[in-house]
Amino acid sequence: MTRLLPRRMVSGALVSLLFFGAVSSFGGAVLAIVFNGAGVPLDHLAGTWFSSVPVLGLVLGVIVGGTQLVAAFALLKRRHWALLAAAVAGFGMLIWIFTELAVLGYSWLQSVYFGLGMLELILVLALLGIAPGVVSPAHMDQARKVAGRVKTAPLPPHPPNEPTPPAARQA
Repeated sequence: MTRLLPRRMVSGALVSLLFFGAVSSFGGAVLAIVFNGAGVPLDHLAGTWFSSVPVLGLVLGVIVGGTQLVAAFALLKRRHWALLAAAVAGFGMLIWIFTELAVLGYSWLQSVYFGLGMLELILVLALLGIAPGVVSPAHMDQARKVAGRVKTAPLPPHPPNEPTPPAARQA
């Protein structure tokens, strides 16, 4: 028997990943702005749209970190657009990593953040019901909570003047 993860647990994991992504993006932005890239050579930016490392830091902090933070708070506040915001944040992380790979080349840390973005998207898809074998639907979580406390009444007898439905004839 497959054991499904409760929706609340998956949602909590997604919020945690989004907060981690936001905090680390803001940390990277501080390194880029205050410490001028923290050792990233400026010749890496030659031929790109970016004139300096602090501009990259602003993009990292405001766009990548900002979308991660907005999505995390939207999930906590249970906004109807929260999963869309989380998907945008996950794709934003992936786009940032792809751009970083094209400009700076490979680093092991990019694999970590690529995995973070992918995991965010996987959890969003699971919460949307795209992966039903992973997350139990919300109505099933609710049914498990009330199981045993709510008793169903038996069906009333069938009126004698109406024809018997096919399902009742088989029983």
